[in-house]
Amino acid sequence: MLDPVPSNASFPQLEEDVVRFWREHGTFKKSLEQRRGCEAYVFYDGPPFATGLPHYGHLLAGTIKDVIPRYQTMCGRYVPRTFGWDCHGLPVENEMEKELGITSKSEIERYGVAKFNEACRGIVLRYTKEWEQVVERIGRWVDFENGYATLDNDYMESIWWIFRQIWEKKLVYKGYKPMHISTALETPLSNFEVSLNYKDITDYTV
Repeated sequence: MLDPVPSNASFPQLEEDVVRFWREHGTFKKSLEQRRGCEAYVFYDGPPFATGLPHYGHLLAGTIKDVIPRYQTMCGRYVPRTFGWDCHGLPVENEMEKELGITSKSEIERYGVAKFNEACRGIVLRYTKEWEQVVERIGRWVDFENGYATLDNDYMESIWWIFRQIWEKKLVYKGYKPMHISTALETPLSNFEVSLNYKDITDYTV
């Protein structure tokens, strides 16, 4: 017999009840155990930065990243989903520069590159708890307990191993691609990084 649904049902409360049920009964882990030994479906997921909080774009992509593995699981495949954290790149450095009041490469050198790197390492996992709460709240099934970070030696060594396999198969080539460039940092920028400081200015030069 199904529980009666009140006419004034609180949908957020119903969602929280479902998430709590999944957590208490280990539903995600059970779904994996049911498919252990079946044909594997590998789903590569680009990890987010934990130096910032999740936003709408993360929620939308995260929902899609949840639907596909669930569908493949329903088709009888074994689909482990391990959550990870991107700990490299300008977002981490940019966050640290703001905290230290640093605005240029020369200031980082004066501060000390090793010291700056260590400071960056200290903030890369700043918002992991908030991320875990939001990811669980939207009903996405992932393994946080065995999560990885891109700064782990095991992770970095596995990337170099993969690159070597590609190199030995002669699949690496030199090419050219137009990229946004940071003149200050002499490095390519992602679209997100370009938009961080995008502003309209009046320029009187020709």
